[in-house]
Amino acid sequence: MNRITLLSLGFTLTCLSAMAQPAETKNPQETAKSYTREGDYTNAIVVLNAALQKDPQNIELSKDLAFNYYLEREYSKGLNVVRPLLDRSDADVQTYQIMAMLLKGIDDMKECEKLYKAGVKRFPKSGVMYSELGEVLWARQDYAAIKMWEKGIEVDPSYSSNYYHASQYYFFTYDKVWSLVYGEMFINLESYTARTAEMKQMLLEGYKKLFTDNDVTKNQNKSPFAAAFLNVMSKLAFTVRDGVTAESLTVLRTKFIINWFNTYPTNFPFRLFDYEHQLLKEGMYDAYNQWIFGAAQNLSTFQTWSNTHADEYARFTNFQHGRVFKVPEGQYYQTDIRD
Repeated sequence: MNRITLLSLGFTLTCLSAMAQPAETKNPQETAKSYTREGDYTNAIVVLNAALQKDPQNIELSKDLAFNYYLEREYSKGLNVVRPLLDRSDADVQTYQIMAMLLKGIDDMKECEKLYKAGVKRFPKSGVMYSELGEVLWARQDYAAIKMWEKGIEVDPSYSSNYYHASQYYFFTYDKVWSLVYGEMFINLESYTARTAEMKQMLLEGYKKLFTDNDVTKNQNKSPFAAAFLNVMSKLAFTVRDGVTAESLTVLRTKFIINWFNTYPTNFPFRLFDYEHQLLKEGMYDAYNQWIFGAAQNLSTFQTWSNTHADEYARFTNFQHGRVFKVPEGQYYQTDIRD
């Protein structure tokens, strides 16, 4: 073989090696996730099974495999993968979630409830665990669900779903204060989803109920925070005597925030009211209230308002998109939960 042929062969082998290199070094988990995103769960399962042959103790690969079995509706196979993971020290909240999804797939809600109860014991600071346990309880009309959602709010105050469920619960039961407070907390934690639009509508109806049912004057047997809320709100009922609308609620709530900080400046540190106070001082509170109640009341009227106040509304939405609403621990005031 002459020198030119050898050089040519060497060059060809180098090129083939270079071309093969990315496929050899590509992370199999990322490859599988690409298949999952494309809806090709079968290929994702093939890749993950092959990867686990080389790295059988990799819990992330196992969780992804179980999840893809869930998506493929191969629930029993998924359970066989994820069940042994629960006994491992590195099992996390997501491991329990995947297991629960698979149990729901086979409609084993009794086992699912047991799983979540074990989960909240293992992860007592997980809002996710409390939220999903509450959902399981609520599905069988067990009113202990609200205690789970409340506990989730207390221990993991920046997780949105517990506020969502608790607000709905109180809206249809006895307590409009916590329905309103938790509902507004929720839309600030989860600001642009289908659930947000649903919650805005419920907030509008909740304020109507607060005044039409005279709940605003019923502050007996309330937690100190709820009693304080109603104490301030009851003095402002005149602002909505001509109807509860986006405009009258803006007036009501503006006066509420001013009076709250005049009456209870340090009694109840509360992230939501601090945020509203900030918006009021910076001239964005009208836009904030329109964002909540405008479209819920009348979409075309809201669109007219936002077009007329384009700069004001853009300033608020830009501000909202540029910040993360986080709730510090220690601001939990719901002490009047009923059995």
